[in-house]
Amino acid sequence: MSAWDSIRTHASKTLLLLVVWLSLAGAGLQTRTPIDEVRRYTRPLEFEFAGWTLKALAIKLGQFASGRTSYLSDDERLQAVHWLLLEVEQAQRLQNELAQLFGQPELEDRQEQIEAKRQQLALVEYRLARGQAMAEAVLQEQLATVLAELGLALAGQPVPPVAFHMTELPFALIVSPRGEIRQQANIQLETGLTAADWVRLESSVESGLDVSALVVPVGGYGTYPTMVQRSGDLNWVSEIVAHEWIHNYLTTRPLGLRYDVSDDLRTMNETAATLLGQTLGRMVVARYYPDQLPPPPADEPAIPLSESAAEPQGPPPFDFRAEMRETRERVDGLLASGEISQAEAYMESRRLVFWEQGYRLRRLNQAYFAFHGSYAGEPGGAAGDDPVGAAVRDLWQSIVDPVRFLRTMAWMTGPDDLAQALGRPIPPG
Repeated sequence: MSAWDSIRTHASKTLLLLVVWLSLAGAGLQTRTPIDEVRRYTRPLEFEFAGWTLKALAIKLGQFASGRTSYLSDDERLQAVHWLLLEVEQAQRLQNELAQLFGQPELEDRQEQIEAKRQQLALVEYRLARGQAMAEAVLQEQLATVLAELGLALAGQPVPPVAFHMTELPFALIVSPRGEIRQQANIQLETGLTAADWVRLESSVESGLDVSALVVPVGGYGTYPTMVQRSGDLNWVSEIVAHEWIHNYLTTRPLGLRYDVSDDLRTMNETAATLLGQTLGRMVVARYYPDQLPPPPADEPAIPLSESAAEPQGPPPFDFRAEMRETRERVDGLLASGEISQAEAYMESRRLVFWEQGYRLRRLNQAYFAFHGSYAGEPGGAAGDDPVGAAVRDLWQSIVDPVRFLRTMAWMTGPDDLAQALGRPIPPG
């Protein structure tokens, strides 16, 4: 046996002993986190990120190696992006039509229509598989140019480089304790699950662990390359691509590294990414696609105070964010008093109110607020009277420069740093 073989043999034995020791130690300690408990129910259904990431990286490396976008004219670049959005819209329309065919009663030639629709969808998917990468590369370069002009680049390249792939996204199972609104687990699930699968999983987790659970769709994931949900809406896509790049940027800095430490830090991360994503996405559209830029939100026109204005004008329009904020605050109060069953009954009654107003909420529970409450880019809504989200918005208003805002937020480790940046304490939630 050579010296190298001897070293390798001893190393293998040492590694084996270490694995056995760790296994025995783990068996003795029996330490389980809340996420481990939830994963007993989700393991067969979890999304496989490693395989997706390898495929996406291969696509991005192919884009970089080919350099094909450098040969496109400005008009050809815009055409590539418009083509992508139209193809995605068509794929989504065909998917919806296919779903309706499965549910339409008394359809004589159902199978023939389903097969025809499937063939049409397969053709669109084939075209997307061949041309999507080029359009993504154009959008990446456009956001990178905006970031570089803002000073968020090294040698002309943002760090990390902008890289995203538009795809069907995993769903997320959100778990919260019943007695408080707190994100206890956030586990990504396979893309092909049906609504019936969601309901079965939620029911199993809730009955087995006495928690609140909800499966939700998401718009993007801050993997690398980032995952962005398919959409034909240019403004939305630009915003989400920028939003997820912000998460990539924060990943190597204290705020991003501490994302899962607490709900407050999660809110700080998501609210900062929301505000910056909206601004950067709008900058991309304004520069390259000005004809598709929506007008900025207009201020409400002043209503003259007069006798006629004081007369009854009918019920005010339903304000989703205001109504959801009121709901969240009431639920927080009930849970703080230990009235869990009353809070859950109240949320279901409010869900029916939202449903009647056209807001088709499948479930409204503690897990709903634990997830949606982290996105506090605007006042009200599911965040309720959250002081941390409001403090991030106040800092955003006080710092005109988005780059300075990003760099200020990036080095924060908690709400105390946010309070210090504002020069005032943050009231308790």
